[in-house]
Amino acid sequence: MADRRLPNFLLSVRLKYVKLGYHYLISNAMYLLLLPLLAAASAHLSTFQLHDLLHLWNHLNSNLLSVTLCSSLMVFLATLYVMTRPRKVYLLNFACYKPHPDRTCDRGMFLQKSELTGSFTEENLGFQKKILERSGLGEKTYLPEAVMRVPPNPCMEEARKEAEAVMFGAIDELLEKTGVKAKDIGILVVNCSLFNPTPSLSAMIVNHYKLRGNILSYNLGGMGCSAGLISIDLAKHLLQAHPNSYALVVSMENITLNWYFGNDRSMLVSNCLFRMGGAAILLSNRPADRRRSKYQLIHTVRTHKGSDDKCYNCVFQQEDDTGRVGVRLSKDLMAVAGEALKTNITTLGPLVLPMSEQLLFFATLVAKKIFKMKIKPYIPDFKLAFEHFCIHAGGRAVLDELEKNLDLSEWHMEPSRMTLNRFGNTSSSSLWYELAYCEAKGRIRKGDRTWQIAFGSGFKCNSAVWRALRTVDPSKEKNPWMDEIHEFPVEVPRVAHIHKA
Repeated sequence: MADRRLPNFLLSVRLKYVKLGYHYLISNAMYLLLLPLLAAASAHLSTFQLHDLLHLWNHLNSNLLSVTLCSSLMVFLATLYVMTRPRKVYLLNFACYKPHPDRTCDRGMFLQKSELTGSFTEENLGFQKKILERSGLGEKTYLPEAVMRVPPNPCMEEARKEAEAVMFGAIDELLEKTGVKAKDIGILVVNCSLFNPTPSLSAMIVNHYKLRGNILSYNLGGMGCSAGLISIDLAKHLLQAHPNSYALVVSMENITLNWYFGNDRSMLVSNCLFRMGGAAILLSNRPADRRRSKYQLIHTVRTHKGSDDKCYNCVFQQEDDTGRVGVRLSKDLMAVAGEALKTNITTLGPLVLPMSEQLLFFATLVAKKIFKMKIKPYIPDFKLAFEHFCIHAGGRAVLDELEKNLDLSEWHMEPSRMTLNRFGNTSSSSLWYELAYCEAKGRIRKGDRTWQIAFGSGFKCNSAVWRALRTVDPSKEKNPWMDEIHEFPVEVPRVAHIHKA
């Protein structure tokens, strides 16, 4: 019996090339229109003779005052434009903290330590085992000593030790990579959602590295897993106001004081997902640093859904029935994240998508809203705008949904899935482990565009777009993945037609 189903248009080779041809036609329409005009102008200029040029020169001399005023105005406007345009922000380098092997915690050890605490019921130990098996975390993630110890010792002193190890470890490596002196750093932004001691984490860094007294330091707390890109956005705006400056951004989370020892299952999930980690990023607005920088920051887009009660409450720190503090994850989390992502990409799309995709989206929107046609809204192909996707490694379910909704391939999702497997959910720093993975695989080439997407409590969805200023050679610098290069999946060649769209 013949198959009556419609063909899979996504896999249709002919449709693929029709869409590709349409994309290039629209994207290069301006050049196609300019060519005839340039040809006509060239043909007209070729008819000019010597007496025509002399006549033009005499005409200009007779209007010397007008020409001088126009020239002066053009110079003034050009100077004004150069002085007021946004300063370019460059990423010199970044470093991801890799804990000591002694901090490694496989699934069996995790369950054993959880059982030895005596805090969890038999049913909830089974629940944690099930979550671990489905989470996407591997056998080599890291936990701090205070949590691994029996009995656990979650105190302020141990939390400070974890914070110092993560922050100082990442910053030391970053300063070594860049050769920048600590005294040259003029802006410091630190984000950690759940651990906010006094003095602050930013003050700890200032004290340890003896940073200068007029440094602009900021400490962001309670802003969730998307706070890393909020820090980047804040640093970007500060660099617009302070020329010739370096900005150090440190993103991390603290596990020690935020381990949950109760039996509320909505709070137990975070124990199974979050792991130890952090990253340090050095930004610059100095034009001279462009040659030695890795990336240029192109866009940051922030979306906040906190005005909606369901969004506000979906990730919430509170006490359970027994008075133990934990972070409760709502069942609405996936739906809320989807709505936040939709709002974010609606803002980001016009900034990054080629004109062909924007026209298709606009046409389907008009057909649906004005002509009341029963068609599905067109989902833009973001693979035409980006070569690399760094999606916050919050959990396997989140990655599965984004892979499906954005129509991404396994190759595009590999950095996020590998980061979740190897390091777990390291909160706001996970995006940098993912970018480090892309570099370690030799994927980053000059001109490539990378989209970082992060979700966080509040509820927030934030994006950052970077363009590679040079091809990154993975053999020339330290990378948290390099010791395990032989364990990486076989590299899949990049599809050539999706690049430089």
